[in-house]
Amino acid sequence: MPAATSDHHTLARLVKADAVSGTHVVGKPGGWGVIVKCGCLQSPLAATRSKEIRVCKRLETLVGYLKGIGIDRFDVDAADFDEASLKTYSRPDTSATLKQAHAALVHERWFQEQVGQAVKEAEDPATQWVPNKDVMAQSAKRRAAWRAGGATDKAPGDGV
Repeated sequence: MPAATSDHHTLARLVKADAVSGTHVVGKPGGWGVIVKCGCLQSPLAATRSKEIRVCKRLETLVGYLKGIGIDRFDVDAADFDEASLKTYSRPDTSATLKQAHAALVHERWFQEQVGQAVKEAEDPATQWVPNKDVMAQSAKRRAAWRAGGATDKAPGDGV
């Protein structure tokens, strides 16, 4: 295998300059790789950051990638492709994540309903408003009763 590799940016520039003379899709254990021929040099396609040889699990994904950068014709060598070695990734955290997202959505809907109801009540001309000083006085009485260990005449949320 050649020591030099090509990354996505290099390959895209070579394709744009019409310098790619051949492209070979090669089956490997775990998926499909690409070898690019430019003149008499051949280099495998590698990831930009890691410089590791890029392997796509699905041939369709690789075909879409190559067509996306302008390579419509290529050779395929499936001799070393091993379907049994394809890794299937399971995401055990996906279920928990989806449950959290669903719970957040349910809470958001409930919250929006509560806000809507509060706005509706606030805009209703028949709504009776309690002055802040009266609410504060009633709250102070309740806190004093709770600290003393006694019960109040009204439970929290029963109104002021």
